[in-house]
Amino acid sequence: MSDHNFDPIAEKFVKNIYGSDKGKIRKAVVWRELQDCIKRLDKPSLKVLDAGGGFGFFSQKLAELGHQVVLCDISGELLKVAKTQLEGQPYQQNVTLLHCPIQSLSGHVSGQFDLILNHAVLEWLADPQGTLINLLQWLKSDGLLSLMFYNKEAQRFFNLVSGNLNFVELGMPRKKVVRLSPTNPLYEKDVLNWLDQASMVAVQKTGVRVIHDYMKSPDVAESSFEQLLKMELSYCRQEPYASLGRYTHLTLKRKG
Repeated sequence: MSDHNFDPIAEKFVKNIYGSDKGKIRKAVVWRELQDCIKRLDKPSLKVLDAGGGFGFFSQKLAELGHQVVLCDISGELLKVAKTQLEGQPYQQNVTLLHCPIQSLSGHVSGQFDLILNHAVLEWLADPQGTLINLLQWLKSDGLLSLMFYNKEAQRFFNLVSGNLNFVELGMPRKKVVRLSPTNPLYEKDVLNWLDQASMVAVQKTGVRVIHDYMKSPDVAESSFEQLLKMELSYCRQEPYASLGRYTHLTLKRKG
């Protein structure tokens, strides 16, 4: 298995990841987490690394607030989208675009960052643990990591309630054809164990899409979207819902 590159379906990626109702939920939930990170860090201008950030949806929002952002991604096509969206914006100079994999950052950046974003990346990597641990070298001692990954327990629960019992019994084998379905979903307990060994501790856990993906009728999500979004934001930090999010978001700091 090699790290996944979205170059062949960049246009579909941009449309589906953030343009759909489920994408709008993801944007709202994660942006609230990032706003909390900004408050926790309490600095007028942050140095931010968006590692594997695609076309930089959140990079651009952070740059608009005056933060200095380095956006790196393995996909040149997604970075072209970022460049186009940044052109002419007053905050354009706040974003540095790097076309490189996370594992090659040492050849492109120096110093450390107040805030590192790593959103929906680990589940596409050949070595998620190694890449994550290596990424922490770029985090300041008082910095925060905003980490989001595809939740394997949520994948199992979704398939159970959908009646895909044989698929679950077989251990939810990885599909050969990959579009936008992650190839390597992760168990929260494994990720937390990796981070514990790296002296990192979670200060906030949030589920992303704790309701939407389990709704029996998609029509309800469309006709009552604002109400649904309000409930997603209300329940996403509460258990057991937080552990059922299609994605798990963790805000982490160094121990001590």
